[in-house]
Parts: sequence; C-alpha cells; structure tokens
Amino acid sequence: MSDNPYEAPQTSGRSVEAVGVRSGSREDLKKVATYQKGILVCILLYFGIVIGQFLVPPELGIVLLLMLLGIALASMVFIFLLAMKVYSTALGIVLGIGALLPLIGLFILLMVNGKATRILKENGIKVGLLGANLSQI
Repeated sequence: MSDNPYEAPQTSGRSVEAVGVRSGSREDLKKVATYQKGILVCILLYFGIVIGQFLVPPELGIVLLLMLLGIALASMVFIFLLAMKVYSTALGIVLGIGALLPLIGLFILLMVNGKATRILKENGIKVGLLGANLSQI
C-alpha cells in the first residue's frame, strides 16, 4: 500500500473487462452464462425426447413431435440471444434459424454451448455440468 492519497485504488485481480464478449462488459458475461443454462436445458430435453420416442406408444408420437417443436423454438431464442453477445447479428440470425432443423439444430446447440463454455472459462468462471455458477460473475 502506498502513502500517496491520490493513487488510484488497486483492483482485486479480477479484470473489469470480459474476454470474448462483444461489449466486454461483465453484465453481458452474466447474460452469456444465463443463456448457456437455457441451451443446456434444451439439449437435455432434446435427448430426453429422442429417448422417449422409443419408450412411448406410436399413438403418442404427435405429443413428442409438438414437444420437440417447442424445444426447437426455445433453443432458437437462446441461440440467437447468446450469438448476439459473442458473434455478429447476422450469424446469430443464421444460427437461430438453423436451430429449427432437427439434427442440425442439435449440432448448433452443442457448438454454441462450447463457445459459451470457452468464454466463461477464459474469464475465470468455473463451468460445471449445468453451466456456470451465476454468483461467481
């Protein structure tokens, strides 16, 4: 500690700017973590429906199809919101629309989730199976 009263205060080692987020703000980093949690839930539900189609009678197949459509729409929103924070707007739109395609949507979900995980880890945030702990940000 210096005796100079006019010296700027020292930071606690935590950078003010977020790495990998377009705006560089910590608020957007928290949004990335939140949107990643939504994407992880969509991935989990997607796999649950794929497994469920083998377990339910064929008469209930339409119910699973409607659930899959709802998951595709939710994943489209989360992908678009997350891509707006880390990619460009145009790529966010393309990836969001691509999320509506059955198998391609799953790969897009996994790709965007990987990017979010990488950004969070670069900023020193621990990422677990269900995403980052929002209290760390």
